[in-house]
Parts: sequence; structure tokens; C-alpha cells
Amino acid sequence: MTNLFLLQLLNGMQFGILLFLIAAGLTLVFGIMDFVNLAHGVIYMVGAYLAVTFTQMTGSYGLGLLLTLPATLLIGLVLELLVFRKLYDRPHLDQVLATFGLVMIVTETVEIVWGAAPLSVQMPDLLSGSVPLVGHLRYPVFRLVVIGAGLATAIGLWLVITRTRIGMRLRAGATNRAMVSALGVDIRKLFTIIFAFGAMLAGFAGAMVAPILTVDPGMGESVLILAFVVIVIGGIGSVKGAFAGALLVGLVDTLGRSFGPILLRALMDPAAAGQAGRVLAPMLVYILMAVILAVRPAGLFGAKT
Repeated sequence: MTNLFLLQLLNGMQFGILLFLIAAGLTLVFGIMDFVNLAHGVIYMVGAYLAVTFTQMTGSYGLGLLLTLPATLLIGLVLELLVFRKLYDRPHLDQVLATFGLVMIVTETVEIVWGAAPLSVQMPDLLSGSVPLVGHLRYPVFRLVVIGAGLATAIGLWLVITRTRIGMRLRAGATNRAMVSALGVDIRKLFTIIFAFGAMLAGFAGAMVAPILTVDPGMGESVLILAFVVIVIGGIGSVKGAFAGALLVGLVDTLGRSFGPILLRALMDPAAAGQAGRVLAPMLVYILMAVILAVRPAGLFGAKT
């Protein structure tokens, strides 16, 4: 049981780190730009498909990952300039409808270009093994690399936001966008930078999961819902909150799916416990969100209004 707990704890951390890479850009876009972007999940999906394509072209996953980052950054720039910039001053309902339409367009385009069949990336030989943890328990090296890369990204993002001039403008924009614009900051340029950087983070997350998950046209939808849960739990506009919320969601979802049926066996027969556990496990993150919002309506690190 201890080995299972440690294994699922690491899996939950890895899942949480991936959610953070997606939610970090989404919380900046939502918190600073007040823009509801339902198309953020398809950028994650496109990043995974680009990683597959670039890896096949170069024969190296590392080179494929490096090429995916500027490609998704460019996609974010193009979408911001051609589509999203025209929606900033529109009501949230217009933004939801427009970005949902973009989701359908991008998904259909992906199926035309890559097909509807799932794709995969071969695990790099250097990262295909496992390392011993406790006793006979071993854990895949690549999953540890995902955790390490996510933590490094979180630290780098924190340093940028708290120690640089652009980070100062981001924090100011999250607090009072109108005042930042009145002080002479080019708010449109700031929006473009935020959106492109958020798209690159989502593409990075997609590229990181390509070797461990199947790449398919629907992979961005479920992740987008959880990313919105993460930013609501952490607090809209807070990167620190997105990190804490992502880890909470990742751990609660993973541990709940593994240990929920086991704990329920103490209350009911094994067959009923297994069925009830499978039903209740996906609800745990939403119960967690409801409890946190009941105690802290602005989220864990959200600004009080």
C-alpha cells in the first residue's frame, strides 16, 4: 500500500505539473486581459501534434521539442493578431462563442492534416529507463524529467514575474489594467506577449506528454476543463495560485481514482465499492473547488474585490 501511495503521489505531481503549464498561460490571459479563451486546449493539442511531426522529421525528440516551442509561440502570435485582438472589447459571451468556433475549426484542421487515428512519439532511449525509489519500487525516468521540467518552468516564471520589468507590468496589469494603460504602457503589445507566451507554455505541455500519452484530436478538451478548475481554485490572475491549484487538482484526481475504491471497501462490498469509486473519483476535483470557493471566494491566492 505504501509503494502504491508513493507511486500515485508522483503520478499526481506529474499530472499537476502538466496542468500548471497549461493553466499558467490561461490564468494570465484570463486575469490580465479579462479574456475567456476556450481555444487554449487546442493549442496544447497542436503542440503535441507538432512534437510528433518534428520528432519524425529530425529523428530526435529533443530537437522536436525545441522546434515545437517557437512554432506554438508563432501560432499564438498569429491567433492573437488575426482573431483574438478583435474580441478584447466584446462581451464574454461573444468571446466564448468565437473561441468555441475556433476550437471546432482547429480540431477539424488537425484531423485533415494528421488524421483521426491516435499518434505517438517514441520514448527517447536516454530517458526510457526507470530509477529505484524505495525497495523494489521503480519510477520512469521520463516522468521524473517532466516533473523537473515543470518545476524549472515554474521557478523561471516566478523569477520573470517578480524580478523583471515585464513582470512588474504583468502584475500591475492584473491589478489595474486601465491605470497601466494610462501610464503609457502599450497594453496591446503587453496582451500580445502574454498570449504568445501562454500559447508556448501550452505547446510545451503538449510536447512533454506526447511520449507518454496518445496524441489524438480530442486530447485538449478534458484538460481545458481541469485548467479552468485550477485557475478558479488558485485565484484568477495568480501564477502562484495556478501552481498550487494544479498540484492540488493533480494529487486529488490521481489519488482519488486509485484509493477511492479501496477506502469504500470498508463501507460496502468490493463490487459496489469499485463502481462507486469510479463514479465519485471524477467528482472530487469539483468538490474540492466548491469547498475552497466556500471558504475563499477569490481562490487561494486571488485578489479580494
